[in-house]
Amino acid sequence: MTRDFVGYGRKPPEVKWPRGARLAVSFCINYEEGAEKSVEEGDEYPERFSELPYGLNLKIRDLAVESMYEYGSRVGFWRVLNIFNRHGIKTTFYACARALERNQEAAKEITRTGHEVCSHGERWDEHFLMTREEEQRSIHAAVQSLERTTGQRPVGWYCRYGPGIYTRDLLAEEGFLYDSDSYADDIPYFVKVKGQDFLVLPYTLDVNDFQFYTNRFSTADQFYQYAKDSFDYLYKESETTPRMFSIGLHLRIIGRPGRIGALQKLIEYVARFPDVWITRRIDIANWWIKHFKHG
Repeated sequence: MTRDFVGYGRKPPEVKWPRGARLAVSFCINYEEGAEKSVEEGDEYPERFSELPYGLNLKIRDLAVESMYEYGSRVGFWRVLNIFNRHGIKTTFYACARALERNQEAAKEITRTGHEVCSHGERWDEHFLMTREEEQRSIHAAVQSLERTTGQRPVGWYCRYGPGIYTRDLLAEEGFLYDSDSYADDIPYFVKVKGQDFLVLPYTLDVNDFQFYTNRFSTADQFYQYAKDSFDYLYKESETTPRMFSIGLHLRIIGRPGRIGALQKLIEYVARFPDVWITRRIDIANWWIKHFKHG
């Protein structure tokens, strides 16, 4: 059995965040537009994950869905980026390499304004369906592409729908510092990969704007309230144990005019707390590696 059902248990690690902060907050922005499934790219069917209640199961282009993804890079990107930049908040972009190749102005702006580029794959692909050789080529190609377009070599990783059985071995071979392909905890933890410690920064699918597409959230207020409730509870727990709060965002979703206000309200609310560390995932990873002590 390779699964871990125990985790830290009753003895959470005694890691203190910088400057006495109680809670680390990580805004994660998924940049996938231009890397989604596409008949033009040779996929068997067009992308189905969209505002539409159904998707085409035919090998023809879905021009409606294509335009929704274009909205994310044309409009949503700038709307979301401007909010974070106005507040002086640095975020992590889960960036698909092919997507940033198609909007190099955005790629350069992410780096220029100090945000982290985390690899979200070469395309927005299901890595668990790949052979080891296919996945190795894809991971390496993504690293090379993102380094060319952004000037940053990504050291973090997050893939579509979860990893495959080879993914962490390949990430370690490629020199990655961490991955976020887990939903198993509220703080970072180490796993053994090739006999060495490898860091996992758990992500979230519940405090995530894609729940607008599943109808869990139908209004911006619902998203804001759920995110606020999650923050409040983690902040309370962080009195006695380290905690990390992740928020998942997508340019084509939260970047819409009727939803962006929820992000603005959440940022303003979290910013009221002086003992909260709002930062990039690479900064959380480096801090944890430096200050975590094995029991």
